[in-house]
Amino acid sequence: MDFDLQNSRPIWMQLSEQLGRRIVTGAYPPGSRFPTVRDLAAEAGVNPNTMQRALGQLESEGLVITNRTVGRTVTEDVGVLDAMRNRLAAELREKYFSEMKELGYSRAQAAEFAAAKTEEET
Repeated sequence: MDFDLQNSRPIWMQLSEQLGRRIVTGAYPPGSRFPTVRDLAAEAGVNPNTMQRALGQLESEGLVITNRTVGRTVTEDVGVLDAMRNRLAAELREKYFSEMKELGYSRAQAAEFAAAKTEEET
């Protein structure tokens, strides 16, 4: 899995967000062993200290748990995973409405557009 890193924001923050997305989408299943800092840093092409900071953020959000004998594992707490999934969905929703506003649509028009498109696809 490739990381998509931009220069516009701190790298550790982008790594944390992308790893969090991987966790909630099941790329790293609940309760599974999480890759090591060095493995992830090598995959992303970043300094291990940068990756460590990203993983620290995931720990503070409750998505990964550190156990000295096992290493890091993905949380099995469904509530934490659902909360993160909902937060990501809310961010995507707001981005959608913001971009539709730039195109000249009102919030109501953008909602109607999304609903109509969804009905066409089902």
